[in-house]
Amino acid sequence: MPAASPTAFDTLALSPATLENLHRLGYTGMTAIQAASLPPALLGKDLIAQAKTGSGKTAAFALSLLARLDAKRLAVQALVLCPTRELADQVTTEIRRLARAEDNIKVVALAGGVPLRGQTNSLAHGAHIAVGTPGRVLDHIDRGNLQLGALNTLVLDEADRMLDMGFVDDIARVARQCPAQRQTLLFSATYPEGIAKLAAQFMRDPVTVKVEAQHGGEHIEQRWYEVTEAARLPTVARLLDHFRPASALAFCNTKARCRELAELLRAQGYSALALHGDLEQRDRDQVLVRFANGSCTVLVATDVAARGLDVAGLAAVICVDTTPDAEVHVHRIGRTGRAGESGMALCLASLDEMGAVGRIDLLQGRESTWQETAELTPAGGPRLLPAMATVHIQAGRKEKIRPGDVLGALTADLGYSREQVGKIDINEFATYVAVAREIGGEVVARLNQGRIKGRAVKARLLKD
Repeated sequence: MPAASPTAFDTLALSPATLENLHRLGYTGMTAIQAASLPPALLGKDLIAQAKTGSGKTAAFALSLLARLDAKRLAVQALVLCPTRELADQVTTEIRRLARAEDNIKVVALAGGVPLRGQTNSLAHGAHIAVGTPGRVLDHIDRGNLQLGALNTLVLDEADRMLDMGFVDDIARVARQCPAQRQTLLFSATYPEGIAKLAAQFMRDPVTVKVEAQHGGEHIEQRWYEVTEAARLPTVARLLDHFRPASALAFCNTKARCRELAELLRAQGYSALALHGDLEQRDRDQVLVRFANGSCTVLVATDVAARGLDVAGLAAVICVDTTPDAEVHVHRIGRTGRAGESGMALCLASLDEMGAVGRIDLLQGRESTWQETAELTPAGGPRLLPAMATVHIQAGRKEKIRPGDVLGALTADLGYSREQVGKIDINEFATYVAVAREIGGEVVARLNQGRIKGRAVKARLLKD
């Protein structure tokens, strides 16, 4: 029998059931961050790990906390703190997948934007792992819903972003509620000074691992354009008109710039939505759903708002403003060209930003390739519209709606083909289903006259 690969999971002290589950889930070998962080984490050491989103960090901490779990003890033994509800939901889903090797591991998500009652009931019925945002976790602790006496692992995911969002005091309060002898795992995309201060407060001799961006950039064509401040936003529209990407994520440095660019693009006929910190949770959910399901062409976002966002097959990233942080730039463009696919990074810079471009060149180890904006000519043809539209149904998990119910109503009951129905997202109170753009209005009218799971529902089409 050949020797195991150095990056194979069977080189670790994981149970046979866990290794079998990893195989079934398609985990063929460890990513760099998993190979660097899992050995010390499985030994129970505190850990500071620097790695980008998309590097496999969730599995790195999830496998460690699951290995320390006593499934027979129905008490919260691991707590994962995340900056946003979206990331908490993603982490919860991934931990549940990785926990299938063990019978009946209960994972509860504790994030804002949804009522406390359902979360309180889940905690009352018992949970092994809690994943949540600092504010909501503290709320449950203060109300006596969440007991941390049995906790053995505390994870801080995207710690730098939690600091950016002002959660440092909340994190410290949560940490003080945890047993002193716990293990603490801190994951961060960047390593600002605040991380070192945070670690010094409540970590014990942490092992530090740093993994360079998993993204080598070999599948990304990166083009730079020099612009004046006045021409910056109109140039974004020219880029879209010239390259016509099926999907694009445009990064701005401020919320105001996000709003301004999204309005300009919509006025020119593009399907564009803005994602920034001022959005209400419901609006944020709808923006993310629509971009992920292909019913919005351009998402304009700040770096903080887009952290944790991972959209498969993203055609282009547009850096509308040059970020002063070179690592953030690498993180931005690494959203495209993943999984062997090619991607395009289109970057704008004014003369005032050339110092930041120099730092990016230094980090990437190569000089930027500059193009002339005069070369940007309209490709011709109608405005590129998304292939899908999103139907919002005012019923969700609370009404026990499942994806199969929605798909059945659209195909078996209303006669649409499976190809005309896209991604179906269900949260507690709402369902979002992507349908072929040309049938969107008709689907809404027919759903409002029909039934899902034997009950009448209200549906509407989400528009820009």
